[in-house]
Amino acid sequence: MGMIGRLPEGQYADCANGYRIHYLDEGQGEVVVFLHGSGPGASGYSNFKGNYPTLVEAGYRCIVPDHIGYGFSDKPDDVDHPLSFFVECIKQALDVAGVERCTLVGNSLGGAVALGLALEYPALVDKLILMAPGGLSELPEYQAMPGMQKVFQVFGSGEPVTHEVMKDLFATGLMYDAKYATDELVEERMQIMQIMNGHVMATMKIPNLVDRFKELQCPVLGFWGMDEQMMPENGIMAMAKHIRNLRLILVTECGHWVMVEHEDMFNRACLDFLQHG
Repeated sequence: MGMIGRLPEGQYADCANGYRIHYLDEGQGEVVVFLHGSGPGASGYSNFKGNYPTLVEAGYRCIVPDHIGYGFSDKPDDVDHPLSFFVECIKQALDVAGVERCTLVGNSLGGAVALGLALEYPALVDKLILMAPGGLSELPEYQAMPGMQKVFQVFGSGEPVTHEVMKDLFATGLMYDAKYATDELVEERMQIMQIMNGHVMATMKIPNLVDRFKELQCPVLGFWGMDEQMMPENGIMAMAKHIRNLRLILVTECGHWVMVEHEDMFNRACLDFLQHG
């Protein structure tokens, strides 16, 4: 595995739909797939660098893709990006990687993609781990959230996004404690920002999936930070009331990034869920 700037370069799946999806693939054993959230400069590594190595050490094969439009994956600017497109790209990348069954870990957009995969391909998904997933509320409810407003303000202003602007977005929009908005994280995001186009964020469409939750067949572990600035709080009850086999962990002093702000607790809870259900 090489490095491109600050980010590790893994493998590329040439998907059946003609797009290339970049992914890290480490370790041996049962497969755990980490699906990152959206936002300026997002990538799988940047979201999960504090998490997947712990599972690799514990004997799992961890696959960390970059969604279409993000990281080192293809960034088409001539197609819309509905949830079904993200789902299709991840499914086809997993086909190339030889994955027939896995646990999906997803935050935000990645949580919506994980849910989409579990609903479309129930035979693929053994368990789901969701951190404030998308697909739980209606668009106006998301648009009313202060963190979400900030993302679109930063991303849609046409102004160049500086290191300081990016750092502030993370410190105030995505995290409870600004100390996790490190220069290293900001640099990783800035690097991907240089190669992103705004098209993916502008054409992303995530439907409300709550009515379909009764179809979910697998056990689900959920996390929700109580200082969340991105996701409307009605998502908590949407999960709690509609997912049959759910364990939900509410975390205080935590924003949108539980896997970063409460890394050890998150990793332990995931391992326990993987090992014991």
